[in-house]
Amino acid sequence: MTDPVLSLADARLTLPGNAGPVEILRGITLSVQKGETVGLVGPSGSGKSSLLMLMGGLERATGGQVRALGQDLTALDEDALARFRRQNMGVVFQSFHLIPTMTALENVAIPLELAGAKDAFARAEVELASVGLGHRMDHYPSQLSGGEQQRVALARAAVPRPALLLADEPTGNLDGVNGQAIMDLLFGLRDRHGATLVLVTHDADLARRCDRVIRLADGRLIDDRVKAAAE
Repeated sequence: MTDPVLSLADARLTLPGNAGPVEILRGITLSVQKGETVGLVGPSGSGKSSLLMLMGGLERATGGQVRALGQDLTALDEDALARFRRQNMGVVFQSFHLIPTMTALENVAIPLELAGAKDAFARAEVELASVGLGHRMDHYPSQLSGGEQQRVALARAAVPRPALLLADEPTGNLDGVNGQAIMDLLFGLRDRHGATLVLVTHDADLARRCDRVIRLADGRLIDDRVKAAAE
């Protein structure tokens, strides 16, 4: 078996709270192989989003080790982490996190511009067209619906062709129709670009579309199931 794309060994996250330290993640050990689609599920407060943030280097583990694409994320400083994410990861949140003073095209081009790509806007145009927004490139976030804003966020995450695509409740702020459309686009982006996809979701339909479902409770991994080939 090839080296895993993601590997966590006894990863822990403890954060300060009003009544003292709070254990968010209590020793998570798992690995994710290239091309897998993994759903992180569990009740609110179980640590799903925090685990995704550790995988993306957006939170730093307070114990154990987190490795992504062979790189020990716990050993990198903040600048190195930011460069690593920019080069290797795309992240989609429940809230769209678009820059309000920039058009859809400018929002999608940002990661490419930061990386010094000469063809940033041309590639951003192609990616926006691929999510059905070729006619909305010059619109600002305030002029777009929630579903359209999430499409822009998806295009922005996918445009650098990341090896890892991380999504935190990507359909959480959308109605059923728009949520289904975003699900289809998310898996389409994953298939088209060959990225490994890890997503946090409360949506049972979205979880069922994953190759593997990892369940958390109280900061611990309690179940890890791979979908049978016949399913």
